[in-house]
Amino acid sequence: MAKRPAEESLEDVTAADSPAPKKTRTNGHEPSPHQKTDSSTLFSNVLRARNERNGYDIIVEGEELKEAAASPSSGAEAGVEESAYTTTTRQEAPVEGYTDLYLDTIDRSVLDFDFEKLCSVTLSNINVYACLVCGKYYQGRGPKSHAYFHALEVGHHVYVNMQTKRVYVLPEGYEVKSKSLDDIKFVVDPRLSKEDVLQLDREAKDAWDLGGRKYTPGFVGMNNIKENDYFNAIIQALAHIPPLRNFFMLEDLSKRSELVQRFSVLVRKMWNTRAFKTHVSPHELLQQISRQSNKRFDLLRQSDPVEFLSWFLNNLHLALGGSKIKPGTSIIQRVFQGKLKVESQQITARADAGDRLRFEDAEVDQAIIPYMMLTLDLPAAPLFQDELDKNIIPQVPLTNILAKYDGLKPQEHMNQRKRYRLLHPLPPYLLFHIKRFSKNKFVQERNPTIVTFPTRSLDMSPYVEPNPKLYPPGEPIWYDLVANVTHEAVRTRDDSVEGEAERKVWRCQVIDRAREEWLEIQDLYVERAAAETLFTKESYLMAWERRKESKGKSRSS
Repeated sequence: MAKRPAEESLEDVTAADSPAPKKTRTNGHEPSPHQKTDSSTLFSNVLRARNERNGYDIIVEGEELKEAAASPSSGAEAGVEESAYTTTTRQEAPVEGYTDLYLDTIDRSVLDFDFEKLCSVTLSNINVYACLVCGKYYQGRGPKSHAYFHALEVGHHVYVNMQTKRVYVLPEGYEVKSKSLDDIKFVVDPRLSKEDVLQLDREAKDAWDLGGRKYTPGFVGMNNIKENDYFNAIIQALAHIPPLRNFFMLEDLSKRSELVQRFSVLVRKMWNTRAFKTHVSPHELLQQISRQSNKRFDLLRQSDPVEFLSWFLNNLHLALGGSKIKPGTSIIQRVFQGKLKVESQQITARADAGDRLRFEDAEVDQAIIPYMMLTLDLPAAPLFQDELDKNIIPQVPLTNILAKYDGLKPQEHMNQRKRYRLLHPLPPYLLFHIKRFSKNKFVQERNPTIVTFPTRSLDMSPYVEPNPKLYPPGEPIWYDLVANVTHEAVRTRDDSVEGEAERKVWRCQVIDRAREEWLEIQDLYVERAAAETLFTKESYLMAWERRKESKGKSRSS
């Protein structure tokens, strides 16, 4: 078969250079602009990508966009495809006439800011935003953040920064400054003015939640997530001690530890006058306490309230910059700390067998120690039943067990006899721990003895060593009850060999000063209690407030 002749001869074809090799030829010619590599732009893109993965907002301010527009390698001038970072634009403000866009999608009934601020996807606590439509937490609001994707996928557009309380619309990225969102910002971090805080105990005030349910600020229920009723009772008591409450509500604690900040937030939420619901959840503070105590106190296991209170007060004192040696260096010590004189003597073999606790004419060691809580010992409970075959519930007046601190009645401790006496000045608030539980190698025993007490006018002068320089001798020192943590043993069905077991239930009784009435709080339940019947419960921890009176005057009721 004959070959077809060429239409044009090879010599007539226009000469053309051979295709360029993989490496750009540089013999006397500069590379085109799009072949140059701008190191600063490359570094900026790498840094931007890393920040996007961490959830930081790097494009919303508009500065990066301006730099990208000014770069010679950007846009159509370079003739190359732009990256997703440089093509994404964010609105700095809503279009005129659309300032309230998407605000009607906010659902306040699902908003709960009591839980720990962690991203629901990454579990990170950095740069967290809350979706105001579904209430979930997400990290960041940049074009590659989880909040941004949530806005695109689900159509939820309004988010609040949990730290700055600024509200944004995504994916547009502009800030919303509508006054209609002030109630949400207040619930995120409620703060009352000094005048409002000082009126909490003087003016009776009621409030209503979103559902129209009535509640009294400061006397709200606390969620028992699992087994944290011991924690709830202690926090309720501390939140009703005015100097402590006012400190954590008014002071700027933003530079303190997480323990201090979360306790401050919880107290402010308990006294919130514009709350969305009639109860609070201590989840955020409990998580921090669990981490800091190495899970000694958490929400999964019930612990002893007094042990938790001792740990909590000591850690708050240190977190507030308190000293381990110098007294009165924090609000905790200024409220609760006092001084106690302890006299001790060795019990020798020549001691009288019938009166081992009587101090002998021998050397007596004396020490002055600080205290923040006084332990009161109950008399032994009866071992037998009465003639009607019913258990006897013994009663003892509070003044009888306070005699431990009169400086006259000795106590036996190990191989020593001791006696105690309180010293002036007494602290503004006294904490009494009524010791009901004792442990041995086999079982824990409970003393059900009822302690009777007045709610007002407890005279502490018989238990304080006189000091004319600090207080007139013979004058009463009045204390009034402000909080009472009680214990109740509830029998539960148990099919084990030991038979029925007892479950501990903890409650807190607090006084509403504005209305002069007592309320009993057990987790989410808040109900009125008669002052005359408070002592009928098994008191475990008491908080007494020193009455402020002029010298030489006393009042009893």
